[in-house]
Amino acid sequence: MRISLNWLRELVEPALTLSPEELAETLTLAGFEVEDIEDRNSWASGVVVGRVQTCTPHPNADKLSVTTVDIGSEPLQIVCGAANVRADIYVAVATVGTYLPKIDLKIRPAKLRGVRSEGMICSLAEVGLAKESAGIHIFAEVNEENSSLFKVGSDVCPLLGLDDVILDLTATANRADALSMVGVAREVAALTGVSVKLPRATKVEKPSAESSLKLKVSATTANPTYIGTVISQVKVAPSPAWLQQRLQGAGVRPINNVVDVTNYVLLEWGQPLHAFDGDRLQSVAGGDSLTMGVRFAETGESLQTLDGQHRMLSTQNLLITANDKPVAVAGVMGGSETEVHEGTKNLVLEAALFDSAAIRRSARSLGLRSEASARYERGVNSVELEIACDRALNLLQEITHGVIEAQVVVDTRPNLETFSRSIELRLDRVNQLLGPVDLGETTGELAAEQMQQILIALGCVITPNPKEERIWTVKVPPYRHRDLEREIDLIEEIGRVYGYNRFCDTLPEKTEPGYLSLEQQLRRQIREAFRATGLTELIHYSLVKPGEDRQIVLANPLFAEYSALRIDLVSGLIAAFEHNHSQGNQPLNGFEIGRIFWQDEEGLAEAEELAGILGGDPSSGKWTRGGKSRPLDWFEAKGLLERVFQRLGLKVEYQPSHQDPRLHPGRTASLWLQGNRLGTFGQLHPQLRKEKDLPDAVYAFELYLDVLVDGVDAEVVSKHQFQNYSTYPATDRDIAFFAAREISVAELLKVMSFAGGEILESVQLFDEYRGENVPKGQRSLAFRLIYRAGDRTLTDSEVEPVHQKVRESLIEKFSVNLRS
Repeated sequence: MRISLNWLRELVEPALTLSPEELAETLTLAGFEVEDIEDRNSWASGVVVGRVQTCTPHPNADKLSVTTVDIGSEPLQIVCGAANVRADIYVAVATVGTYLPKIDLKIRPAKLRGVRSEGMICSLAEVGLAKESAGIHIFAEVNEENSSLFKVGSDVCPLLGLDDVILDLTATANRADALSMVGVAREVAALTGVSVKLPRATKVEKPSAESSLKLKVSATTANPTYIGTVISQVKVAPSPAWLQQRLQGAGVRPINNVVDVTNYVLLEWGQPLHAFDGDRLQSVAGGDSLTMGVRFAETGESLQTLDGQHRMLSTQNLLITANDKPVAVAGVMGGSETEVHEGTKNLVLEAALFDSAAIRRSARSLGLRSEASARYERGVNSVELEIACDRALNLLQEITHGVIEAQVVVDTRPNLETFSRSIELRLDRVNQLLGPVDLGETTGELAAEQMQQILIALGCVITPNPKEERIWTVKVPPYRHRDLEREIDLIEEIGRVYGYNRFCDTLPEKTEPGYLSLEQQLRRQIREAFRATGLTELIHYSLVKPGEDRQIVLANPLFAEYSALRIDLVSGLIAAFEHNHSQGNQPLNGFEIGRIFWQDEEGLAEAEELAGILGGDPSSGKWTRGGKSRPLDWFEAKGLLERVFQRLGLKVEYQPSHQDPRLHPGRTASLWLQGNRLGTFGQLHPQLRKEKDLPDAVYAFELYLDVLVDGVDAEVVSKHQFQNYSTYPATDRDIAFFAAREISVAELLKVMSFAGGEILESVQLFDEYRGENVPKGQRSLAFRLIYRAGDRTLTDSEVEPVHQKVRESLIEKFSVNLRS
């Protein structure tokens, strides 16, 4: 927001005594960063008003003229190349020695084609008021009323609006009121102790005759209030100089008096307005009657906006219609078919309130952001809409000599009192949070009188609590309704206006070194364990495409393709593996830790999950295989996962699983830890692999992170203790038997390990056979059992009883048929 210091001084009284630099520092410390101070006086320092007395053709150049210019002293001879120079006009003259910073030129005496020139007649571009100029700037004709302004030799800065300083101010997102001159004036008044002098807005008398204009607002939630005013006998022309200069100072290009008035009120009150050409509006609408409407667009509709772009509309776009035909994108930009032009005679002025979220979605869907949408998105003042509308109508009557024919209103706002709220403020809480105040040699607390003075300056109304001392009920002004919601907001305002730099700087008396909680340490250990196996940690967006069951879909997404929250991590990992493979890279072996979200009968839920993916040939490209690839088999992939569990000191059980349709039904296992479901591990389904053109064997796993963290023994992970290898030889025994196919090897291993006791070091499956000579419904399994003691060599008399106990346990538990 560009703030004109001259304009600001008109809105406060008494006049500001702060210099531009002091005011900029005050605003910055209060949270309104001033990014630049633009002193426009320096643009035309040394440029004076001159009157061209004579103008004759240059003797040696066809396109040059030799002029004599009166600047109040001895007339100057100036050679000018502008086509519009002539005698008896008032111009801006840069005298010798003047430096024009906008074109980086210092004026010096010169000879142009043999004729002496002692200055330069300036265009608006040369004094920084325009990017390009077709010729020199000619001041308005002098008459009895303005003759005192055009005194030759006087400074041109007041005439061109350059006797001003512009502050380029940035307001935070929560301060929508600061996107207007009135809002900034209120803030400056609170910070400097002056009073606000609001612009004059005379209440417009509504015509008694019935209006030919009708309103039909279908989307009342998105458009609670709409005021349409019909104005006739309008004379469109360039705006007065003061209005053009105000707009130029704010960085807005003047267009014509009608459009300039709407832009002026936008800058002054922060209320966007739009003027339609009444005759063009009727032509687009067709028929004899005219009904202005507000509704959301339908699929397939389009509109050419004022910037000349033909825009396809979506159901997110809120429209202004004439007899149900789109004429503007509400709150964003008008349509070119109904814009005001030089021949406009009749107007329909729109003043409306639009919902912030609706305008934000509409502007974003079109990729279009305007000054109007920027204010609607943050929220305009709902209480002062009528004041801004009357202000615009007053200016239109004054400048365009228009006549107000009719005004129609649709207003579904609740009682305007609801736009102000009352907040309970505890004075002791204020000092508790803000801390002591620096009083020079001593410190103290903010007095109640100081707090009261600040809140009243901000427009609040204070009522002491009759039952409890040092507690106030603070009524917030309507224009701060969106910003001040809780007690902490009021405390922040008190500290901000009083000045955070005036509070004491204190440090904690004693500091303690930071540390990681036990859970954080375990999470780091888990990450380290997976990285140690060669997996890369991956990070994906939590937002994914919609369309899955149980998904949570966002109400206001940034992009349609990222409008739902993910329900698992595996889908993202499969997509990443597919993309990586399609680019000709090595197989992506990685893992990810992140949150997942879903909805069920009980409502919305979320949890943290760990998932991974691995596949491809681990020895791809190595000479040892002669360039032939070999897919990763199930046991190798399971071994990587087992290595992680072993590093974390976990004993995980595997059980057959068929729940996930993305995984191979015969090569998928559910993982269990201490009786709790830990997750799933398996090979991707062949059909899915074929659809995504993946390598022959790709494996995925997903683990519940909370179960994994709870199962890790912190002492085992944090204190790695070395275990001595036994120096005594081992003895092995084989055992073979027929067992039912539904009995898993994991169950058999668990029983054998328990029965073998301390001397059973390991059990390994080395043979499985199904086929001839094997009973129906069974399979032949052979295991090798390794027995070893750490303090002696085991004898057969020690091993045989234990081995026999293992055999008996298998028979008792699973009814196996021993073969050896």
